[in-house]
Amino acid sequence: MFLVTGANGQLGTALQTMLQDKAEYVDRADLDLTDEAAVKTFLQNKDYEYIINCAAYTAVDKAEADEDNARKVNAFAPLYLAKYGKKIVHISTDYVFDGNNCKPYNEEDETHPLSVYGKTKREGELNVLANADTAIIIRTAWLYSPHGGNFVKTMRKLGAERESLNVVFDQVGTPTNAYDLAKAIVKALPQIKSGEKEIYHFTDEGVCSWYDFAREIMEQSKLNCKVHPIESKDYPTPAHRPHFSVLNKAKIKTRFKIEIPHWKEGLVKCLQQF
Repeated sequence: MFLVTGANGQLGTALQTMLQDKAEYVDRADLDLTDEAAVKTFLQNKDYEYIINCAAYTAVDKAEADEDNARKVNAFAPLYLAKYGKKIVHISTDYVFDGNNCKPYNEEDETHPLSVYGKTKREGELNVLANADTAIIIRTAWLYSPHGGNFVKTMRKLGAERESLNVVFDQVGTPTNAYDLAKAIVKALPQIKSGEKEIYHFTDEGVCSWYDFAREIMEQSKLNCKVHPIESKDYPTPAHRPHFSVLNKAKIKTRFKIEIPHWKEGLVKCLQQF
């Protein structure tokens, strides 16, 4: 039996469809992961094969003014899960990097987060590695699904309401269908070795800007909204985002024998679910 935290989010929902009765699912209403005593009590006398921690504070801009709460969810909650659960698969982010690379980031590349979100997620990674007996950290990026709030749903909504949109073209990464990530996690679970402590990268394949992604969403959704490319400086946000956060996925593909679809295929699958 597995435990999935953040079970009602994008990734948690995808995992529910795949793991079904092989896991127990908890969300905020069921368990406050930022309460160490509550986590300790909940995990006492339970022997989950792995905790899959999908819970995160993901409001990147809001986190700049809400650092304490972001740290509680992104850094302390993973610490408690690792400390009392001991075996964990923890989801992290491309935002632990500063985006100054000119080639896809490897797991060993130095982290240098630009935002509170990125900093607290990096703290969570370190806490998991320091406190768990077995720890798999999977960094992902630009996650979307038919559930919850995300870029795809926002673009479809705005694309249906407006004749044109401005979208940044100088932030480059890879969109990732949450179901593709969930599938990779399920494939990896039986292959994890006791005592293993590793960081892996997973996104869908390919590279694009938010502008390219928005155009593809409009095209596949058959919306006539014109998308205009703009620079990040023309769309200022409270949090600084990496200009280049493409992740190298060679390690996870080799280690767990995973085949990864292109991001455009992932988008097709997602839109079919709407």
